[in-house]
Amino acid sequence: MFENLAILKVAQSMASHAALRQNAISQNIANADTPGYTARDVAPFAETYEAGAGGTMRASRPEHLQGSGTLRAEITSRSQISTMSPNGNSVSLEDEMVKAVEVKRQHDLALTIYKTSLGVLRTSLGRR
Repeated sequence: MFENLAILKVAQSMASHAALRQNAISQNIANADTPGYTARDVAPFAETYEAGAGGTMRASRPEHLQGSGTLRAEITSRSQISTMSPNGNSVSLEDEMVKAVEVKRQHDLALTIYKTSLGVLRTSLGRR
């Protein structure tokens, strides 16, 4: 019953997505002065997390729908480039710093979901 909880998978997927996006942001910051560098980003978590096969409903137990949540995200070049420097670089340090804060919040949310879920499990088992 407790060996395959969907909420823990979602929390793990959120943390993995945040780590991947932080990687893209740090690459952008590192290449802020590289001529011709195109800023990269990861699609939002809601778009990359699939609830099951073909994006259908998620299974709540093994007998139900035979589905499993997966994260399919990758770093891609940004499609919307707001500003371009004279050397062809599309990285804005201000935007990257704001995105880094968003990613930290996403990661903190994933950890909070995980910790709260474990707390609920401990309480249901009679442990604190």
